[in-house]
Amino acid sequence: MKAEFIVRRGVLAFAFAGLLAGGAFAQSQDPTPQKQDIQNDKKDIRNDKRDLAKDRADRNADQRDINHDKRDLSKDRADRNADQKDINHDRTDLNKDLADRNKDQRDINHDKNQLARDDKQYGANSAQAQADRKDLHADRVDRNKDQKDINHDRTDLNKDRADRNADQRDINKDKKDLSKDRKDRNEDQKDINKDKRDLHKDRKDLKQDRKGHK
Repeated sequence: MKAEFIVRRGVLAFAFAGLLAGGAFAQSQDPTPQKQDIQNDKKDIRNDKRDLAKDRADRNADQRDINHDKRDLSKDRADRNADQKDINHDRTDLNKDLADRNKDQRDINHDKNQLARDDKQYGANSAQAQADRKDLHADRVDRNKDQKDINHDRTDLNKDRADRNADQRDINKDKKDLSKDRKDRNEDQKDINKDKRDLHKDRKDLKQDRKGHK
């Protein structure tokens, strides 16, 4: 009888110990709401820090793009201005060569008239006619040279205009890129400010939850 009583007490003690162990295990597997809130707050803080770091990296990348766009814009403007100077120079050369060509043409016309008069008055083989032919030839050479210069000036002018127009297109593109990158940078800065507010709020929640847990 005594042995049976001892066995029963042992069984009850073992069962009670099992209940305690099971309760402790259940408690460790199913944390209290306060602990769960603290864990959630810590998770939110980690996520906030990751978001903040990512948005800062994006903002810094956008700032680098902005700086690059500014350099490109400055360079393209300098190129465009240089091309405009070349265009102005080409126009000056072209106008001068046109004036020279026109003067040579007037000289040619004058030489032709003079040659015709001298041929009629002195004869085609006269010294006067020979001198007129020589002047006429020299003026035609000058006129042809001026015409070549004119053609060259027009080619340069067209090329410089094309370069100027290409640089202007680059400037317009740089302005668009700069505007877009500034907009992206500003959006990233807004995200950073929001991340900071979220981080501050989650840290405040964590602090309150820790106080409530105590």
